[in-house]
Amino acid sequence: MTSQSTQTIRPPAIAGTFYPADAHALAGMIDQCLASARDDGLSPKALIAPHAGLIYSGPVAGSAYKSIARRASEITRVVLLGPPHRVAVPKFCVPAATAFRTPLGDVPLDLDGIATALTVPGVEQSDIPHAEEHSLEIHLPFLQRVLGDFTLVSVLVGGPSPQETDALLKALWGGPETLVVISSDLSHYHDYDGANQRDQAFRRHVETLSLEKIEDEQACGRFPVKGLLNRARALDLRVTTLDVRNSGDTGGRDNRDRVVGYGSWALEYAGSARLPDDDRALLIDGARRSIANGLKNGRPARVQHGTFSPALETFRATFVTLNQNGRLRGCIGSILPHRSLIEDVATNAHKAAFSDPRFPQLTAAEIGSLDLSVSILSNARPIAFGSEAEAIDALQPDVDGVILEADGPDGQSRRGLFLPQVWETVPKAEQFLRHLKAKAGLPQDYWDSSIRLWRYTTETFH
Repeated sequence: MTSQSTQTIRPPAIAGTFYPADAHALAGMIDQCLASARDDGLSPKALIAPHAGLIYSGPVAGSAYKSIARRASEITRVVLLGPPHRVAVPKFCVPAATAFRTPLGDVPLDLDGIATALTVPGVEQSDIPHAEEHSLEIHLPFLQRVLGDFTLVSVLVGGPSPQETDALLKALWGGPETLVVISSDLSHYHDYDGANQRDQAFRRHVETLSLEKIEDEQACGRFPVKGLLNRARALDLRVTTLDVRNSGDTGGRDNRDRVVGYGSWALEYAGSARLPDDDRALLIDGARRSIANGLKNGRPARVQHGTFSPALETFRATFVTLNQNGRLRGCIGSILPHRSLIEDVATNAHKAAFSDPRFPQLTAAEIGSLDLSVSILSNARPIAFGSEAEAIDALQPDVDGVILEADGPDGQSRRGLFLPQVWETVPKAEQFLRHLKAKAGLPQDYWDSSIRLWRYTTETFH
């Protein structure tokens, strides 16, 4: 243990190998990675980004750090978690140093944040595991170029449970001033096609917050990633995949026998997340095209993957609602994300027009007067309650979409879902729950211990 009463600086360990040791060359390389990345109008609270040498993972990391540029003025602290590669760490290790140095200058450690981390079970303090570690250092030049001045809570993560990492993140989470970054590469040393297959599977696990499905060989930073996904479930964060490639893409096509995978993701609060207007327009247009294709060919429009923004290619659950002259004409959707956003909207638009059992199939004569809206669902979170009265009290009018599941009086499973828009016509929580039970095929006065409720939020647009 090193006393923090003395100012100590951890010198750069990978300058001249993973990135240029010359400050001017390093700044230029980072700026090039940022300049080549897309700006999709995101406002992330957390990022997942890779940690290999800049010539390999820099362009992918650039996608992550470009996404926080609009928040740069409010971010003053970064909580950075990554895996150890040189010295084993049982669960967590924070440094005793007071600053980390790169060729671009010194990054001060947030000593109050370090002290907070040390109150969490499993957190140790030592400079030894940090001394030669690259998984954290490689991110600092990006942060320095994008944020300028900031303080750092640097944590190496060995093998804790997702719940243990969640507890650490919860203690350090902070407000808008704090950015959380998880450092991880993806699959290691597979052939190009095999790596793509593994990395795309990992991508879908991240997008759907399916931390239980993440396998040991899919990511070296799987432990902090799982902890972040656990926190994302609790806080209703929405994931956008920004970039997934490997060293066969970024480092040259001639070396594709043994590649390393890289990915970057942005996590936003779902309640305030908003697609850019261009993406919204593409979804509405895609929904209308899918309905038109259904009238002409009897099937939804085919989606040409690889031609849309990362947000539209991310797995998300949606509902498509059709109204005509102010009255519902069809509404079909997905409760769980299982395909890309653009494909889910196209499929559900077709189903809302032609497969909603409450209405006849849409006709060509109705197209002109059809009002269409898309709702993107956040991850559903369980609602805790011990009685019907507690369930009613727990509902948040005008905010919650709600899913109900229960065993009916006949023993058959029942399910019902209301979008948040239903509060407009059923404004009281007691009424809302009674109508939701009816939609699930249950008597409105029915109550049973098998009833389970989940809440979610939506981004809805026309």
